Amino acid sequence: MELENFEKEKKQNTPLKKNQNGIWETVKFAIIAFIIVWPIRLFIAQPFIVSGSSMVPTFENSQYLIVDQISYRFEEPKRGDVVVFRYPNDTSKFFIKRIIGLPGEKISINGSSVSVETSTVEKITLDEPYVRNKSENNLKVETGPTEYFVMGDNRIASSDSRYWGNLDESYIVGKAFIRLLPFDSFGLNPGHYDYNLSENSE
Repeated sequence: MELENFEKEKKQNTPLKKNQNGIWETVKFAIIAFIIVWPIRLFIAQPFIVSGSSMVPTFENSQYLIVDQISYRFEEPKRGDVVVFRYPNDTSKFFIKRIIGLPGEKISINGSSVSVETSTVEKITLDEPYVRNKSENNLKVETGPTEYFVMGDNRIASSDSRYWGNLDESYIVGKAFIRLLPFDSFGLNPGHYDYNLSENSE
């Protein structure tokens, strides 16, 4: 009788034990996944979804990007890089813009023409084929030793350095590395532009 009761109890407890093992395996998997993914998102790369039209036509609203957070630990941001950064006036918001001016440069905007003076006092007028919706501005700005001048490609619909000032490097999260979605626009280093400065020097 006792053996029979034991067997009944064993049969009753076995499913519970298996169920507990299943829950524990799920918890372990979640912990391991978090340990792997969290450092990647924190230090190497993380996803962002484009919101708004400030970078049209280079980036459209709702496009899905992977942002490289590690490259700028080993190299300086370059002119033409498309970067994601925390908005200096509200660090809970993230902006995406293009780097136009580098540290220690003078940036001049006359109408829709943008020129920079480098540390060698060379004045360069930028060729900007990525800009379709041009704006009319008159502005002269000088960047500090850790500051960048950034603008959106859709000049008439962008809140950028023209309005809230230079961007300190401490706010930069990283540069656009992969455009994942939509699939028909997939690509590496999306939006990056190499300026042929020698042809545009004055």
